[in-house]
Amino acid sequence: MSKRENDKRDSPQDNDNHYVALCQMGDTNAFQVLVERHQKKMLNIAYRITGDYEEACETVQEAFLSAFKAIKKFRGEAAFSTWLTGITMNHARNRLKKMLSHSHHEGMSIDDPIETETGQILYDHPSQEEPIIEQLEKKELQAKVQECIGTLDNEFREVLVLRDIQEFSYDEIHDILKIPEGTIKSRLFRAREALKNCLKKVIGDL
Repeated sequence: MSKRENDKRDSPQDNDNHYVALCQMGDTNAFQVLVERHQKKMLNIAYRITGDYEEACETVQEAFLSAFKAIKKFRGEAAFSTWLTGITMNHARNRLKKMLSHSHHEGMSIDDPIETETGQILYDHPSQEEPIIEQLEKKELQAKVQECIGTLDNEFREVLVLRDIQEFSYDEIHDILKIPEGTIKSRLFRAREALKNCLKKVIGDL
């Protein structure tokens, strides 16, 4: 069996763990691979929680830096993506608190490199392949959805983002938020109802 066929059989978690192991041995390039794999998803999570793209970029920058510093503590009890999401959620939660109590200030961009002892870890620019009209239409709808998500209390917003947008399992959400499954389902039900009511007001009947 070829190496390519073997790679196809590897699960994303197994493949992540391979690079995590390399990173734990000091391979900075391995962490670069993990950044490239997960930065889009982490940015989406951070944006959904904070409601601000620039703040989300800074959140992800901080989250990856924290993950890099703590990578040797990762033991694989949960998937790397779950562990990284927990870090990102914590940073997003803290940044949201700062946003509510302080005026907006300029900071690092997601395009700025993470400075490490052995060099820099860079972010890739997302590609834009869709026609501009379709992009604008999607952005307009997404902006309205995000506006409604932003009206939710944070505890409801978090479970909605993790379950309905990022499609994490209940077990994964439990690992990320450290709350019982029953609480997750209860918050999710209330979050969905509140979101639906809000969208009816800004978009119309769903």
